[in-house]
This record gives sequence, structure tokens and C-alpha cells, in this order.
Amino acid sequence: MYREWITSYSSALGRDMNMLIYGQGGLPILCFPTQDSMCQNYEDFGMIDNLADFIDDGRIQLFVVDTVDAESWSPKDWDKAGRAYRQEQYFEYITDEALPFIRSRNPLLPAVTGFSLGANHAVICFLRRPDLFCGVIALSGVYDSDCFFDGWMDPVLYESSPERFLPNMSPDHPYIEMYNSRTMILCCGQGAWEEDGVRTLKNLERIFAEKGIHAWCDFWGYDVNHDWPWWFKQMRYFLPILLEKNAERN
Repeated sequence: MYREWITSYSSALGRDMNMLIYGQGGLPILCFPTQDSMCQNYEDFGMIDNLADFIDDGRIQLFVVDTVDAESWSPKDWDKAGRAYRQEQYFEYITDEALPFIRSRNPLLPAVTGFSLGANHAVICFLRRPDLFCGVIALSGVYDSDCFFDGWMDPVLYESSPERFLPNMSPDHPYIEMYNSRTMILCCGQGAWEEDGVRTLKNLERIFAEKGIHAWCDFWGYDVNHDWPWWFKQMRYFLPILLEKNAERN
């Protein structure tokens, strides 16, 4: 399998950031690691092996990025405004630096994916900038910034809180039509450690319905836990659907 490690300085974050690329063609997919993890995350936990046939057959090309979660979403005892600002800097890194690099390597409109907190990042990026993505697969996210910021909110964090900004979106906002021209798949299990995921995804499902946004919110069984073995199965289930729908659009 083709594998390439990239390190580049991020002006948005003021530090070096790493990216691992797997494969040389197919649909590009921006991949967010789990909470506090870095670009080796998918490889270390077996997701790359799980999707090796898709990668080696040239159906997908994965671009796995680093996170700065340990400076934004995770440290609850840090200054909340500073944490929210760091998340906004990370979003700028993704949209202004990582994505242009991905497009320089692969001209196709990318999809975005993530698991656990990585799913939050994927959904935030997709909902804020649907013009930059063809679709999203988000697994086991917790889509409520209150869970990380204890109910605190400011205008910066609001931009990364879909449960807050989507209800205020005008029904004729051009993004709604754009969402509906893409593939939106959000899934969580209903087993161990998925309680907040179920609650917050049901809330997003309600908001999507109210706004006329055609997202697929899928709830798997009570034996389906918040863990890699289930994300392996879910990715192999949903990825062919994303690829098929993207091929139909093109």
C-alpha cells in the first residue's frame, strides 16, 4: 500500500502539523482521528487494514490529519475562550491549509469522516463548508458543545456548535440545498458509551427534519458499542453507499 507522511508548518496554528496519506487515487477522504489522537490513529487501531482493499483498488485515498483536541475540546480546566479560539484556528487550518493540499494531490471533491470526537470535527467542517465536501460519514459523535464546555458559549464556539447554529439557519439558506446535494451519513450504536451520542444525534436528526435537510441518521443496536470493532463494520457498510452516490452525481 502506498503510504506517505507529510509534515508542514501551519500558519493558522503556529506549529508543525502532520498528515498521513494512504493510496494514490480514488475518492479523497479527509479523516479525523479520535479524541486527542494524531495522524497515526487509523493505522495504529487497524482502520487502514480494515479498508485496505478500497485503498489498494484505487477506490479511496485517505488523508489522516493531526488534532489539537488537547488544546481545545478536552482540557476542561483551561480558559474556555482560549479553547474555543484554538478550535477555530484548527478549523482554519483544515479549510485553508489541509484541504488545499489535498486538492493539490487529488482534484476530486473530497468526503470527510471521523469517529468519536473525530465525527464532531467531520460534521462541523461539513455543515460549515458544504461547498468543500461531497459527503460525510460520522460515527459515534457527541454533537453538543455543552458536553465539552459545561454549558458555556461565546460567538466563536457557536460557529463550531451545529446544535446551536443550525436551528438559526434561514430556511432559504443556500447551504440547505447544498447539504441535500451531498451524502450525509451520521451513525451511532446504542450500546456501551454511546448514551450521549444517541441523545445528541437524535437532537440533530430533529433539527435536520425541521430544516428539510436530508441526512441519514442511523442508530445501530443495543450491542453496538463506542469502539473500533464496530466502526470497522460501519465504515465497510457505509463507504460503498457514499461511493455509489458520489458516482451517480458525477
